[in-house]
Amino acid sequence: MLNMSQVDDIRDLARDRSVADIARKLSVDEKTVRKYLKQDDFSPRPPRRNPRPSRLDRHTYLIDQWLKEDEKRWHKQRHTAKRIHERLRAESPGYDCSYNVVQRYVRKARGSKRAERANQELVWHPGESQADFGEADFLERGEMIRKKSLTLSFPQSNNSFSQVFGGENAECVCQGLKDIFTYIGGVPPLIIFDNATGVGRRMGEVIKETQLFKRFRAHYGFTIRFCNPQSGHEKGNVENKVGYTRRNLFVPEPAFEDVEAFNQDLLEQHAVKADEVHYKFLLPIRELYQADEQALLPLPEKPFDVCRYVYEKTDGYGKIHIDARHHYSTRPEYAGQEVLVCIRAHTIEILDENSRLVVQHTRQYGATRSDTIDYRTSLSILLRNAGAWPNSGIRELISPVLRAMMDTQPRNELQTTLRTLQVLTTQYSFETALKALEEGIRINRHGFCDAAVLAARISEYGLDTAAEAGPDLNAYDLLLAGVGASQ
Repeated sequence: MLNMSQVDDIRDLARDRSVADIARKLSVDEKTVRKYLKQDDFSPRPPRRNPRPSRLDRHTYLIDQWLKEDEKRWHKQRHTAKRIHERLRAESPGYDCSYNVVQRYVRKARGSKRAERANQELVWHPGESQADFGEADFLERGEMIRKKSLTLSFPQSNNSFSQVFGGENAECVCQGLKDIFTYIGGVPPLIIFDNATGVGRRMGEVIKETQLFKRFRAHYGFTIRFCNPQSGHEKGNVENKVGYTRRNLFVPEPAFEDVEAFNQDLLEQHAVKADEVHYKFLLPIRELYQADEQALLPLPEKPFDVCRYVYEKTDGYGKIHIDARHHYSTRPEYAGQEVLVCIRAHTIEILDENSRLVVQHTRQYGATRSDTIDYRTSLSILLRNAGAWPNSGIRELISPVLRAMMDTQPRNELQTTLRTLQVLTTQYSFETALKALEEGIRINRHGFCDAAVLAARISEYGLDTAAEAGPDLNAYDLLLAGVGASQ
């Protein structure tokens, strides 16, 4: 094949020379000269590569098989090109290729897979939203815990709001959405979900929602749409927002005592982030979000009570089991009986036969067993059996100073102290009652009346608060002095 300079020479010489002369002068065949003189189109043609056989060809079926199996694995635990190279050396007889050859093939194979999964740029209308959970570490009451964050995003404006929970169940989803709806003052007409357990699942064309979420959706009147299974990229906006929130609002790890109070502050932090400029439209997110706000459905007159009622049978210690591994105390006298339980996102409430609250616990999450006990419910049993004091759970909760005093008390005095603890716990709180008894030991005032006064001070003012000056009584002193002098 001749280059373009040679072709130009042929066509230039053809003006005054014969084909034979041109062939002799340029040292080419006459057929070649005639070919280029007849050619009528010299437009550029796309290059074509003729694939050459490679020593890797007889091993590519294994590589393709491993890459296909990787699609069902966690994305952080898939084959790298290096690992494929090592496996071929160990498992494929006759393998003698270099790592660079494998690397090029894997890059090309994965590139074609990515092209198959390429996202279509969608048009999002005002008010349409996406919801998903992410994970982040938090310092809750001094302990580092990995918790879930529910994010609701609006792709049209790129605005988003998040709430933190211990899990991804129906109570958490509904409570998070309810709190966000209340904060933004309306309800998105459409929310797109992944196949989240707490919401429901899509099986083919059938969508099965959880009962609590069905009630919640009916109450607020929005519609839902589920992504295809294993296709989280179909809601890429909220996927990006989950990572954005983790990087910008959860670094370093936030510390808090009360997750519900933290969630209120978190909504305000998102309001600050709305001042940022949209990546595509180059306008403040807050301005674009105004269209989303106008498209929101109105809030219903009555807020939805996010809870689930179940009857649970207690064990021999009067405890119920929630989520199989988390144990919560009721009352000892309820042992072996069924009790009504109100399950919420943040709390577990035990109710009596008249649906009145008996005890409330902070809801526990995680894969390890937990035991949550409110010893206020067992004080009455301990009062009737003060001899169990040395092995009671309450003894383990109190300070060494108070424990030492109660350990040495005769039975009748111990019962008096326990009765004081029970009364003050009922009136104030278990913690306040303990502080009042401990302060009484410090000032050597052990009576019930002294403890009651101390508990009132702790509850209302605190022990370190100075006494108020009170009204000026000098006028009464003078009046009394004058009356005495006149008599």
